Amino acid sequence: MTVSLESCSALVLNADFRPLSYFPLSLWSWQDTVKAVFLDRVNILSEYDREVHSPSFQMKLPSVIALKEFIAPSRNPAFTRFNVFLRDSFNCQYCGRRQPTPDLTFDHVIPRSRGGRTVWENVVTACCSCNLHKGSRLPHECGMRPRQPPWRPMSYELQENGRAFPPNYLHESWRDYLYWDTELDPV
Repeated sequence: MTVSLESCSALVLNADFRPLSYFPLSLWSWQDTVKAVFLDRVNILSEYDREVHSPSFQMKLPSVIALKEFIAPSRNPAFTRFNVFLRDSFNCQYCGRRQPTPDLTFDHVIPRSRGGRTVWENVVTACCSCNLHKGSRLPHECGMRPRQPPWRPMSYELQENGRAFPPNYLHESWRDYLYWDTELDPV
């Protein structure tokens, strides 16, 4: 059975052999990967059995690549809805339940109608029912305090949280590079 080219994404590692991102997992399409190989921007660490070829050239598709030049991660992640959810591990900060992303909202701890701002330090993940119940009240007025106070995370904190949510599909060749600081089973 031939594997489709679309399923031959490459895991992209920084020059220190750590993934550029855990969540979402840093993957490049096979086309971007081949281009980076030809431009000599990456080292190939592992390959699929699938080959691509032209009339004068053939190569196995890389499954794991490492950048030749280190890219320093941003210390301060962007303030986005998804990053708020990731900071809070996709858990409602009022009831504590984990929810799928479409069922989550974010809540202003100090409501905007009361002068609250849309910043890391005032926004938490909330499920729809808790957000509706809290409404435009302050936490002490409705007895709903966040389980942890909102804070501005560093990129490494989001990366660590992202590691707890592996994607549905992990190619065998990626596994050695994704969870490398976990304790190894004795042989």
